Order: sequence, then structure tokens, then C-alpha cells
Amino acid sequence: MIKQYRLASNLSQEELAEEIGISLRQLQRLEHNEENTRISTFKKIVNTLNITDDEIIRFFRK
Repeated sequence: MIKQYRLASNLSQEELAEEIGISLRQLQRLEHNEENTRISTFKKIVNTLNITDDEIIRFFRK
């Protein structure tokens, strides 16, 4: 989900990681579902990528 929205926003991994204040490696692990994240980091990602509540709910229902 994160990768799809990042690409749609024309952001590189480096740009998004810097924008939300995490390491590039952490973002890579999140994009590959290899790591859980804190809710505060998740909120930063959602806000930066303009992901709607409906889109989040659809993702978690899968």
C-alpha cells in the first residue's frame, strides 16, 4: 500500500523517508511488510501521501 501511494505521489523512497523522519531502510521494510510501525509514523505516512480513511479500511479488510 505505501509503495503504491508513494509512487503515485512521485516521491522516491529517500524523499518520503526524509519527509516523515525515518531511515530509508525502515521505509523499505515497511513497504515490504517486514516491519510494524508506531501509530505516529503511520499517521505521518498517511498524511504525507494523502491516503483517505476509506482506503486504509479497505486495505486492512483484505
